Amino acid sequence: MKPFEPHIILFACKACYQAADAAGESRFQYPTNIQIIKLMCSGRVTPTFILKSFDNGADGVLIAGCPLGHCNFSSGNIECQKAVEKTKRLMELLGIESERLENQWFFPSEGLKFSQAMIQFTDKIRELGASPIKRSQQ
Repeated sequence: MKPFEPHIILFACKACYQAADAAGESRFQYPTNIQIIKLMCSGRVTPTFILKSFDNGADGVLIAGCPLGHCNFSSGNIECQKAVEKTKRLMELLGIESERLENQWFFPSEGLKFSQAMIQFTDKIRELGASPIKRSQQ
């Protein structure tokens, strides 16, 4: 039997997408099961985006934004943080472990940090197993 490989959605702001590029340019490895969705700002992420990701088969959702105090759009990362906190409460009510959702903050040049965070999050989701939504649909 093939080992479980989680499907992970990464919503990345423009600056964090550059961190992914920096990881690639420096040849830092990270899991290939991460689907990156590029946004102008992490503040654009809503609970609907996140919950829809789980409904469409994601086992984990990661949102990458600029470090707090360094958002290119003033306070987008703070709005993102609020959306994540709100969504985690909704997830618990829906029977989805809140650990399946995480925020990470990166500067564009932090390729190594980006790579390490992707590996750690994937390992955590691998330990949790398939999303409860995915399991209930099987």
